[in-house]
Amino acid sequence: MVTVSPSECEASPTWAYALQLPRDPRAARIARVTLRAVLAGHGMSQLQDSAELVATELVTNAYRHSGGPATLRLRGLARTRLRVSVWDADPYIPPPFDKRSRPAGLVSPEADGGRGLFLVCHYAEAWGGFPLGGDGFGRGGKLLWCEVGASAADRAAVA
Repeated sequence: MVTVSPSECEASPTWAYALQLPRDPRAARIARVTLRAVLAGHGMSQLQDSAELVATELVTNAYRHSGGPATLRLRGLARTRLRVSVWDADPYIPPPFDKRSRPAGLVSPEADGGRGLFLVCHYAEAWGGFPLGGDGFGRGGKLLWCEVGASAADRAAVA
């Protein structure tokens, strides 16, 4: 009988974690703490800065723009790539996640918001969003996702 270790049979290991977050101003902090623990546990701490930035922005937007809870999902796509996605109950997909528009440009210094998704697009290597229909249990809304990898980590280190 031949025994194969997980590291030998997983050319590109994948894993996933989901964290349900209440509509609470502390949700972004909880997401960051969880993200750090997950990345450290999978030996992917080099992605921490860029992943924290995008997760914080997506969770904060879910808190600010939807009237209910959110779900953060982290998925390792390879040893150096991470997908961060956030579900919330608001069906509106903001630019550039709607794929019909480009990332917002510079925002006036006096503006109260508008910088977060620009940063997400700068630090993420890919991003997107799609609406979710109701599933009979009241869950609809949208899912926004982005991926960070080695080049995103390099951009975060320079910043």
